[in-house]
Amino acid sequence: MHADVHHLLHTVASAELRSRAAEFRLPRTSLRTRVGWTLVEVGLRLTTQSREATATVNAPRAAAFHPA
Repeated sequence: MHADVHHLLHTVASAELRSRAAEFRLPRTSLRTRVGWTLVEVGLRLTTQSREATATVNAPRAAAFHPA
């Protein structure tokens, strides 16, 4: 087989494989969207942690209770 024929067959076969693979590929989410959702997740974690810390600081302690 001549090199040019081999190259042509390879080009056609690789194009067909690429088109088949493209059918199963998931759509890419943009970097901006992924970074945005990551920042939202981090913010939610920080606010949840600060609320838990505030709740434990402001909670009455058993040692501070003096029955009458």
